[in-house]
Amino acid sequence: MDVMPQQDPESRRTPGPSPHNRRARSAAAPDATPGGKPGATPDADPSATPGEDPSVLPAEGATAVPPPPPTLRTTLRRAAFGAVAAGVLLAGALVAVPDRGRDAAKEPGPVERAEAAATAGSPASLSDLTALIGDRQQWVESHPQDAPSWATLGSAYVEWGRRSADAAYYGRAEEALKRSLAAQPGERGNGEAWVGMAALANARQDFLAAKRWGETVRKQEPKTWRVYPVLIDAYTGLGDVKAATEATEKFGELRKGVPALARTADLYRSQGWREDALATAREAADRATAPAEKAEALHRLGELAWERGEPEEAVAQFDAALRTDSGHHASLAGKARALAALNRTDEALAAYQSVLTKLPRPLYALELGELYESLGLDGDARSQYAELEKLLAQSRAAGVDESVLRARYESEHGNPAVAVELLRAQWKKQHRSAAVADALGWALHRTGQSEEGLTYARQAVDTGVRNASYAYHLGVIERQLGEHGAARRHLEEALRTNPAFSPLDAPKAREALEALGEPPPGGPGATGR
Repeated sequence: MDVMPQQDPESRRTPGPSPHNRRARSAAAPDATPGGKPGATPDADPSATPGEDPSVLPAEGATAVPPPPPTLRTTLRRAAFGAVAAGVLLAGALVAVPDRGRDAAKEPGPVERAEAAATAGSPASLSDLTALIGDRQQWVESHPQDAPSWATLGSAYVEWGRRSADAAYYGRAEEALKRSLAAQPGERGNGEAWVGMAALANARQDFLAAKRWGETVRKQEPKTWRVYPVLIDAYTGLGDVKAATEATEKFGELRKGVPALARTADLYRSQGWREDALATAREAADRATAPAEKAEALHRLGELAWERGEPEEAVAQFDAALRTDSGHHASLAGKARALAALNRTDEALAAYQSVLTKLPRPLYALELGELYESLGLDGDARSQYAELEKLLAQSRAAGVDESVLRARYESEHGNPAVAVELLRAQWKKQHRSAAVADALGWALHRTGQSEEGLTYARQAVDTGVRNASYAYHLGVIERQLGEHGAARRHLEEALRTNPAFSPLDAPKAREALEALGEPPPGGPGATGR
């Protein structure tokens, strides 16, 4: 969805609430009550059946997944068992809550905690995010022209949808953000809503649109830190390493502390600078204090350990993240992956099955299906792939572009020609990250177009990212084309990087390397490229 900002500032401008009215909010908008919930809509009829509120305009073709149950208590229970992925609440879209006359020494409530996390650029807990959503829903019911509160609500919906793997919330987010821009166009100071639209585009994996929204904000407010995280994600999705690096550096200048360290660690990781990534990630973990922020930092350490081929360390870090925040379900998925590498398959299967009930991401469904297949459980694998198809269909209906993941599935378990078509379309949309290049190269190889595939596979590896799957794919393609020396080198690199990088592909890498045998005598000149 190409959603380049299109605002008419003169015809659509509506004055925002006066300082007096915002100060008076304490009487009109108390903290979220048991009736508040993320799925509620601002103008909902209290008697309406959940999921049938006509005031919500979902994205075109949005899935019919029902919203959470109506009570806050039920919603909080979902927060405990629902999906939590690492991420930062879109802090820039949040506005300060007016003084409600509370004692300054009083312990902050959940809404205040969510806002404090956002102001710091850190993730909020799901229960605090739930309270924030309920608070803003209640407020905009009686203040429908409050553009900042609509922006906050829309951005919070984006975060909820992303962290719960429920893409249906993106339609709610889009409607709220449009309401914000109708009340106060971005050109008239509503950059928060533009940042929210950029984050929404990133969540839907429309990175070009996210770039346009983000760069619009940066042009208007170049020293506002809140725009840089969405720009980093957009540039990364487009494969623009230089722009992503510059945005990360600028973010670090404007926003010190754990958020900047986390982004810097991710940058180092994407460029293959393992030692720097690890040192920076450890510093972020040491300095993190809030449970949600700490769990995210520990999860990053687990991912780095996994990529280094250290599954025991990965399990330890993921366990630490789960002890810190039991709702950090992305760490449970990471633990499942590491357990499979340790041949603790019963535990791995149980962990995958558990996380898919809480955080039903298509990636985890694919990983579980491949684990079943590696164990010879073909019936279970087929059933899991069928579930993957359902999840992909739901995402597509909600406007989320999962083309790369679907192409990975088609290349190995379906129709590789479909994968090539999907990935060529991604490339045409300027989605040229290492992940897209690797997937396209492999899909071309699987359709018998290995020479063309080689170009893309090399591009993925040449980014510097230390990904065992990328090296494996390149090695297999080179072997097919008779470049045995280069093939041997890249297959060795894959197994050296992570000996158990895939339950299906790691054994194939070892078999291919054994089939190549020892290099011929005569030195490097006799081994091929």
